Amino acid sequence: MGDRLRLAVGIMGNASSLLLYAAPILTFTRVIRKRSTEEFSCIPYIVALSNCLLYTWYGLPVVSYKWENFPVITINGLGIILELSFIFIYLWFAPTRGKIKAGTITTMVMVIFTVTAIISAFVFHDHHHRKVFVGTIGLVASVAMYAAPLVVVKQVIMTKSVEFMPFYLSFFSFLASVLWLAYGLLSHDLLLASPNLVGLPLGILQLGLYCKYRKRGIIEEEPSKWDLEHNNIQGKPKHMQLSMNEDVNGKI
Repeated sequence: MGDRLRLAVGIMGNASSLLLYAAPILTFTRVIRKRSTEEFSCIPYIVALSNCLLYTWYGLPVVSYKWENFPVITINGLGIILELSFIFIYLWFAPTRGKIKAGTITTMVMVIFTVTAIISAFVFHDHHHRKVFVGTIGLVASVAMYAAPLVVVKQVIMTKSVEFMPFYLSFFSFLASVLWLAYGLLSHDLLLASPNLVGLPLGILQLGLYCKYRKRGIIEEEPSKWDLEHNNIQGKPKHMQLSMNEDVNGKI
C-alpha cells in the first residue's frame, strides 16, 4: 500500500513538475513574437536547468540504488530539454549584455554539474555517500530554483505590476513543492523532501504577491466611464464643449 501511494504521488509530482517546466512556453512565445526578451530574467530557467541536471543524476543507478527513484529521472530528464530550449531562445533574442550574463551563468552551472558527477562517481564508492553528496548539492539547487522567481519580486513591488512574474510559474512551483514534499516523506528520503520545505512557503509568497498586485493593477488600469466622458469633452474645441454643455443643461 505504501509503495503504491508513493508511486501515485510520484506520478502526480511528475505531472505538476511537467506543468512547472512547461509554464514558460507562454512567456517565450511572447519573446519570439516580439523578438525581444523585454524585462524577463533568464536566471529562473538557468537555475531550473541546474536542478534538473543534478536530480537526473541523483535518480540514476550510479547514485541511487537501482531504479528506486525512476520518477525523478523521467521528469528531470524532460526538464533538461525544456530548460535548454528556453535558454537558447533567450540567448537568441537577448541584447548583447543579456547574452553575456546568461551565457556565463549557464557555463558555470554546467561546470558545477560536471565536477559533481565526476566526484560522486569516482571518489565515493557506495550509494549512500553518493546520494548524500549529490543530494546536498541538489538541495542547494532546488532552493535556488524555488527562490529564483523572487528576482522579480522587487520589480513587482516597485511597479505594482505582475506582468513579468508569470502566474503559472508561481502556481505550479507551489503545487510541485507540495507533491514532492509528500513523495520525499513517503520515501523516507529527506534529501528529496527538504528542498520543498523551502519551496512551499516561497510558492505561497509568490502567489500572495500575484493576487495582491494583480487586483490593484486591474483597478488602476480600468478607466471609469466618467473619465472617458470627461476626456472626450476636454479633447473637443471650446465652442463644441459649450454646445454640449448647453445641450446637457437643456435636457435637465
